[in-house]
Amino acid sequence: MKPRRPYLLRALHEWITDSGSTPHIVVDATVEGVIVPRQHVKDDKIILNVSFTATQMLQLGNEFLSFEARFNGASFPVNVPIRAVLGIYARETGQGMIFPEGDAEPDPNDKSPPPAAGRTDKKAPAARKRPTLQVVK
Repeated sequence: MKPRRPYLLRALHEWITDSGSTPHIVVDATVEGVIVPRQHVKDDKIILNVSFTATQMLQLGNEFLSFEARFNGASFPVNVPIRAVLGIYARETGQGMIFPEGDAEPDPNDKSPPPAAGRTDKKAPAARKRPTLQVVK
């Protein structure tokens, strides 16, 4: 299975935008490949406004999130690997999602090995972990 994080990120970005709120993301600035204005990083994290009005050329891909924005009046190209995005929320309400660790990688529990050729014994498939929901306030 493909990683869930880029799909959840795009869906929540759309939901927050359609609700008339301003989407912000929390980024781990220590992840390799993160290009952000370092003077705005605090405690190895940065919060970025990813609304369409605050960014130019916003792209929410499967591997990277990129855009151009103004920081202290100067244009700056931002590039963030999806695995570095820790969460997304609406500035006005705080509603959103913090992504669980490892959610940017494919879920190894979602992969089931192909059945062996000529196999006649029928063993029960391994139990999968049930998804959990968290309330984010």
